[in-house]
Amino acid sequence: MSRSIALDSASRPYAAGADSAALAGRLLLSAIFILSGLSKLAAPAGTIGYIEAVGLPFPGLALAIAVAVEVLGGIALVIGFRTRLVAAGLALFSVATALAFHNALGDQNQFIHFFKNLAMAGGLLQVVAFGAGRYSLDARRG
Repeated sequence: MSRSIALDSASRPYAAGADSAALAGRLLLSAIFILSGLSKLAAPAGTIGYIEAVGLPFPGLALAIAVAVEVLGGIALVIGFRTRLVAAGLALFSVATALAFHNALGDQNQFIHFFKNLAMAGGLLQVVAFGAGRYSLDARRG
């Protein structure tokens, strides 16, 4: 009789290179969030105008929340801190921004951005499912 024990990703034996791939994946996923958050800080008026244009309330607050989610979430993803929770939050953020800002699917550019956001959410859900890997703060916390 076989007994299965659920182990977190830091405890499972990995195929060669899986931990490096997990780190590379986190770095690549986080780049768009960090860069996007920093670009919002560099041009807040344009971002506030965009938020107003789609009819969301409290554009200044929305800007602050978006910057915090993108920059802090991106950094947490890079270092592997509370990775599954952060990845889940960023996945929800990606879907929400797709629905709020890229829903004009008749426009080819918006169509591409909409599905790019969904693809990012899919990648982030892989992080939720499999964790950060050995090269992360989560692995060091045990």
